Amino acid sequence: MLPIEELQFDRDGLIPAVVVDALSKKVLTLAYMNRESLEISMREGTTCFWSRSRRQLWRKGETSGNRQHIVSITADCDRDALVVLVEKDGPACHTGADSCFNDRVFQSDTLQEFSLQGLYELLEGRKKDRPEGSYTTYLFEKGIDKILKKVGEECTEVIIAGKADDKKETVYELADLAYHAMVLMVQMGITPEDVQRELASRHVIDHKVKQEKMT
Repeated sequence: MLPIEELQFDRDGLIPAVVVDALSKKVLTLAYMNRESLEISMREGTTCFWSRSRRQLWRKGETSGNRQHIVSITADCDRDALVVLVEKDGPACHTGADSCFNDRVFQSDTLQEFSLQGLYELLEGRKKDRPEGSYTTYLFEKGIDKILKKVGEECTEVIIAGKADDKKETVYELADLAYHAMVLMVQMGITPEDVQRELASRHVIDHKVKQEKMT
C-alpha cells in the first residue's frame, strides 16, 4: 500500500478525489481531501472531504444519509490525484441526481457512446413512452409472457451456436439474449445494480469457499 506521506497535496494541502461508483463505474463527483479528511475516510470506511467554500471537513451523507462506503482509494502516477471507488447509499449530487456529471458539453457526430446502463435507460424510456413501430414497444405491450418466451428462445439460440463452436454466431446470439434479458429486467423493475450486487455477493462467497478448501 502507498503511504499517505508519498501523496502530493497542493500548496493548500488538498488533493482532488474523483469518486466512482464501484458497481456502475459511473463518475459520481469530484471533491477534495486534505490529509485529515483522507485519514478519516480510511479509518471510518466512508468518504470525508474538505469543503473549500466552508473551509471545514464534511462527511458525505451526514445530513442526507447518502453515505459512500469506500471500496478502494487509488493514486495516479504523479500521486497528486485520487480515485475513490465507492458503494453508495443514495444519490451523489446535492440536486438529488445520481451523479454530479449530467450536463453534456460536447458529443461526437461519428463516435457513439454505449453502455449497458445506457441501454437499460433507453429501454426504460421505451416502456414509458411506447413509441410506435418500436420492437421494444411491441414486447412491452405484449407483456411478461411474450418477453419470457423471447428470453427462452434466445437461450436456445445461444446453446445451438455454442454447441456448433461458432464464436461469431454465439456472440450475436448472446447479444440478443442480453437485450431480451434487459427488457425483462425493465418489465420487472430489476436494475443493473441489483444484478451486479448479486454477482458481487457471490464473488465474496466463492472467495471464502476457496479459502476454506485450502485450509
